[in-house]
Amino acid sequence: MGLSPDNVHGLTLAVSSSIFIGTSFIIKKKGLKKAGTTGVRAGSGGHTYLYEPLWWAGMISMIVGEIANFAAYAFAPAILVTPLGALSIIVSAVLAHFVLEEKLHIFGVLGCVLCMVGSTTIVLNAPQERQINSVKQVWHHATQPGFIVYTVFVLILVAVLIFKFVPRYGKTHLIVYVGICSLMGSLTVMSVKAVGIALKLSFSGTNQFKYYETWVFAVIVAVCCIFQINYLNKALDTFNTAVISPVYYVMFTIFTILASVIMFKDWESQSASQIVTELCGFVTILSGTFLLHKTRDMGNDPPKEPVFQSPRASEAPSSPLPISQR
Repeated sequence: MGLSPDNVHGLTLAVSSSIFIGTSFIIKKKGLKKAGTTGVRAGSGGHTYLYEPLWWAGMISMIVGEIANFAAYAFAPAILVTPLGALSIIVSAVLAHFVLEEKLHIFGVLGCVLCMVGSTTIVLNAPQERQINSVKQVWHHATQPGFIVYTVFVLILVAVLIFKFVPRYGKTHLIVYVGICSLMGSLTVMSVKAVGIALKLSFSGTNQFKYYETWVFAVIVAVCCIFQINYLNKALDTFNTAVISPVYYVMFTIFTILASVIMFKDWESQSASQIVTELCGFVTILSGTFLLHKTRDMGNDPPKEPVFQSPRASEAPSSPLPISQR
């Protein structure tokens, strides 16, 4: 299936977003290292990085990337835009290898290749964006029984997680905090898409902010973002970032695609083979993402002593120590 002009615009914005966001991590880390040489490091509670221009350059790059990602949803379906977020991981990993000298392991390279192959598969088989001429059309999709049931299900599940599971398992089970972020994130993306479409149409000369539906979507974006930021911060403060990133990406992408399929019925115009191919592309990206995160520090590990030594390599005449005692 050929890419429509809107899908091309959305693809360009999504890829640009990944480049800016992936680059921002490297620039910010360079700024943090530079600031740490003249003051208290951020990890120790210091804020000297706020006076470091390099760190602010990284922040600006991240903001530009988020704006581009926001705009991408106005042109292309979420099933195309959301999985491409994995490209920022590739950009970050490659730049870290060359700029920060954080060596990329051979399996990390394989992870990058898998992400690229999966992304290409999804792009070539993505559904066409529906023609929408008013934010009222988006509201119509959002108030269909199927999406209302999904929204109610999400809100009930989030409430159960917050009031029942967070007090008991929040600090011991990663899935609780990440689950809240991912579920609310799927509603955020649908509302972001609505606001993005409203902005696109308004810039084209058809004011959409005269409709109350646009403002309802804007309020939903604000509320859902607050929930996401709050519980994502809790997760980052409690668990290892290397574990959070791939799990959050997987859950967020799954729920976002599910919400998009229910709300906009993205797969109605596609054949079974195209849908299966997209799912295979998504699984390929997930595999690459996990491989990248699993091997992110392997290239920097110092060489380990061999578990077994030949008698010649041992200076002592006695036999080598058992593995358990090494």
